[in-house]
Amino acid sequence: MIQASNVTLRFGKKALFEEVNIKFTEGNCYGIIGANGAGKSTFLKILSGELEPTQGEIITTPGERLSVLEQDHFKYDDCIVLDTVIMGNQRLYDIMKEKDAIYAKEDFTEEDGIRASELEADFATMNGWEAESDAATLLNGLNIETDLHYKQMSELSGSEKVKVLLARALFGNPDILLLDEPTNHLDLDAIRWLEEFLINFENTIIVVSHDRYFLNKVCTHTVDIDYAKMQLYAGNYDFWYESSQLMIKQMKEANKKKEEKIKELQEFIQRFSANASKSKQATSRKRALEKIELDTLRPSSRKYPYVDFKPDREIGNEVLTVTNLSKTIDGEKVLDNVSFTVGHDDKIAFVGSYGIAATTLFQILAGEMEPDEGDYKWGITTSQAYFPKDNTKDFAGTDTIVDWLMPYSPEKDATYVRGFLGRMLFSGDDGLKKVNVLSGGEKVRVMLSKMMMLGANALIMDEPTNHLDMESITSVNNGLIKFPGIVLFTSQDHQFIQTIANRIIELTPNGMIDKVTTYDEYLDSDEMARKRQSLS
Repeated sequence: MIQASNVTLRFGKKALFEEVNIKFTEGNCYGIIGANGAGKSTFLKILSGELEPTQGEIITTPGERLSVLEQDHFKYDDCIVLDTVIMGNQRLYDIMKEKDAIYAKEDFTEEDGIRASELEADFATMNGWEAESDAATLLNGLNIETDLHYKQMSELSGSEKVKVLLARALFGNPDILLLDEPTNHLDLDAIRWLEEFLINFENTIIVVSHDRYFLNKVCTHTVDIDYAKMQLYAGNYDFWYESSQLMIKQMKEANKKKEEKIKELQEFIQRFSANASKSKQATSRKRALEKIELDTLRPSSRKYPYVDFKPDREIGNEVLTVTNLSKTIDGEKVLDNVSFTVGHDDKIAFVGSYGIAATTLFQILAGEMEPDEGDYKWGITTSQAYFPKDNTKDFAGTDTIVDWLMPYSPEKDATYVRGFLGRMLFSGDDGLKKVNVLSGGEKVRVMLSKMMMLGANALIMDEPTNHLDMESITSVNNGLIKFPGIVLFTSQDHQFIQTIANRIIELTPNGMIDKVTTYDEYLDSDEMARKRQSLS
């Protein structure tokens, strides 16, 4: 059990939280949600003890172990991968190292023997003999191959380090597990594995995530942070949304009835206050009027950008033909004889753990890279807009947002561009910000603005939901659902894929799977399982 008791956190005069009282109990998974800047990650830091509240305290059950998903991907670069995972239970790791140091002594004393015996007893109690196999199981579940287990962390890629740090947090069955964006940079197979792990986890989980499907899958409770207050709901993300909307509706209806009653009383008082025979009734109604209080309906701090892709022209029947495309990068053949045809109603999700293949394909189709072999042909009625996974070079200059967008705007007018940016949550002078100092989420919203301005009927989007908050993801999701053109995209957001795609393509190192289906049907298909097996 971990509990926030009267917790308040202030930065200067601004209160991020005020008098928070929430108890997190064993056997439940709590999803923390709220707009960007609401303080979700900050609250996890308070729970972990990394940050002290201005007032109040965090209470945990004595003797319980708390585990946190580390955010510093370079912290353990000098450590072996397997050791990094076992360090998730620091007490166990310290016992292992002290034991090894004692047994390595040449002059082993009687005191050393007594200490070693004590350590061995603690080691056995903590399931130390299974530590390496348990750590390896976690790593394998997250697709970290066995040949990487004894390498230095510095030798791993960024996404591999993320998985190791996640395994570290999960290791040793902690009593309280704090996870800040655990699905970031995970492939879909690893996300599915994590979902099942957390569903079967019997202790306390507190998680921050922008992945709606993930929250629905694993959470038993939802904590909503809005206007410095926290409201606990029993249920997952969808339940919170329905409950919060119902609560607002009920408050509006209650206020409407109260307003009607107020009007009725005011009319009676106005009509009969000067009438001696009715004066007592008028006085009684005045008292009744004074007691009526309207519920305060504060607008949510959540803000949704306006995302609406409107093509300038309708797309024809001939859209895109890809024929025998091959590409080798740094000695690795990432595309091998890839062929497919895109129809004018297709919205295709490129899925799977071999993400470099889809990224390379998209770069080729966007004209940013040449294939080694094969070719592709866009239909004469098509116009393309490309959203790259890495936009670093796009925002390397010192232009303002308005100047950066001006070449893509249908109207070469700063007022028009600033109005467009306002709908994308860049208010006031935000449009005068330099593009090279924008946050990840701001860069994504600018790139989406560019794509909307281009009016293309074929969108190529490589991980468009990265760096976005849940509200922005929802807006992009809805915008692509109603988009009348074709979409080729990748995403790690399950709900995003399920609600947009009508066709799935998986590029693997051993071949391609192409299926007209929804994402859920694809994942559950026996045929897909057989095809994967035959390709391996």
